[in-house]
Amino acid sequence: MVVALVLASTGVHAGLDAQGQREVAALLGFVGQSHCVFIRNGKSYSAADAKQHLELKLNYLLERDKVNSAEEFIDRAGTQSSFSGRPYLVNCGGADRPSADWLKEELQLLRKTQP
Repeated sequence: MVVALVLASTGVHAGLDAQGQREVAALLGFVGQSHCVFIRNGKSYSAADAKQHLELKLNYLLERDKVNSAEEFIDRAGTQSSFSGRPYLVNCGGADRPSADWLKEELQLLRKTQP
């Protein structure tokens, strides 16, 4: 799992329980496998770059025990720039939309399909 690898590399024990770890890993996989363009501070990035950026933010937040759920991951890592405060946007072949909305929709789909 991506989250477990991030945690193992830092030696940090996260506040994410097993379900939270699965959900965050699935969201990161979803981002990385998408064919969307991510817009951060007015600049476009690939899905792979967006995933890497979110993993870095996740690692930072886990080290400070600031992520205890997938919702907190979205709110604290996937919503806006920590530096400028500008919202992250995503474009999946249509109009730009807030990445937070896109990630929250995917989280809801994940929860509906999980046994």
